[in-house]
Amino acid sequence: MTHHQDNTTIERVMETLIENGMESMGEAFGILFNAAMEIERAQFLGADRYERNENRIGMANGFKDKTINSRVGKIPLKIPQVRGLPQDSEGFYPKSLEKGIRSERALKLALAEMYIHGVSTRKVTKITEELCGLDVTSMEVSRATKLLDKEVEAWRNRQLGPIRYLVLDARYEKVRHGGSVVNCAVLVAMGVGADGKRTILGTSVALSEAEVHWRAFIASLLARGMRGVRMIVSDAHEGLKNALKATMSGVYWQRCQCHLQRNAQAYVPKLSMRGPVAADIRKIFGASDRIEADQKLQDFLEKYKESAPRLVEWAEVNIPEGLTVFNLPVEHQKRMRTSNGIERLNKEIKRRTRVATLFPNEESLLRLVSAVLSEISEDWETGKVYLSMETE
Repeated sequence: MTHHQDNTTIERVMETLIENGMESMGEAFGILFNAAMEIERAQFLGADRYERNENRIGMANGFKDKTINSRVGKIPLKIPQVRGLPQDSEGFYPKSLEKGIRSERALKLALAEMYIHGVSTRKVTKITEELCGLDVTSMEVSRATKLLDKEVEAWRNRQLGPIRYLVLDARYEKVRHGGSVVNCAVLVAMGVGADGKRTILGTSVALSEAEVHWRAFIASLLARGMRGVRMIVSDAHEGLKNALKATMSGVYWQRCQCHLQRNAQAYVPKLSMRGPVAADIRKIFGASDRIEADQKLQDFLEKYKESAPRLVEWAEVNIPEGLTVFNLPVEHQKRMRTSNGIERLNKEIKRRTRVATLFPNEESLLRLVSAVLSEISEDWETGKVYLSMETE
């Protein structure tokens, strides 16, 4: 049956190309894609269409029409749909289509906006043509922008619920502002919910990482229903610390241990001491409980009080800020001692934004970042549990 279907598909592709030539490349690709997606649906369900099979996990449920633009023209697609899946199923989406459609669309829009606003280069123009597969007009950008903005705005403003752990961080991107190129802060909030799964709570873009920006961002999370936060993990941004005092006083704060390790090196007087100092700080963080950690910290201060007095002065005040994690269940401590999880998000953002290099405005940057983060968040929320809450 599959062999016969393959032959029929190839025959249809050949007929289309013979009758219409190169102009029908998009249609020909559509035939191949549609056939591939039907095969994939049959493999996912465990049965072909109309096939009776005790092992099948659901039913075929028609198709959803979709047209995508490409370098070979418009490709008409019929996305296979399914129904009757088990409750624990992650659902069906064809692997032959890219899952990151929303973020890819945002990247195209960011590049197109650069072109239209007159800040593009030959490289930007070339990338835009390769990604979009067609000439981009201001009307097309405007129409697509409205559609995407509605999606990502709904995601940014969605209602939140109980969040056990909150992780905050910021990164910077280049934005054109007032005729100059300036750094623009991108704030990101990641949470671990009561179900133990990670979620990206939101993001905000502004021209500074000042306390006012952080305070407004955190206040917006609270206004959307975030509650029950037991601990916050972040670096020691001064503006962020002040904002947390104003909006979430009384909640445990854990300073990222990785950032503390890096910060400590600035107070090491000799290059030869950096390795031993880093190893001794790791011993403090690797203690079995808070009592042992405090003892190891005292040993550290005693060991370096003569050879590195500035380091000792710094460590006495700052290292304890990285020991709050000992208040958590032992099973949660390893993953909540740093903000590394959100830094991996920042790397994914960078992977997309470096294509654009420079954004024409804050709105364009916010659009792309929101699209990337919303897709990652959806994968997390439908994926595996990050932390088991049974230990609480």
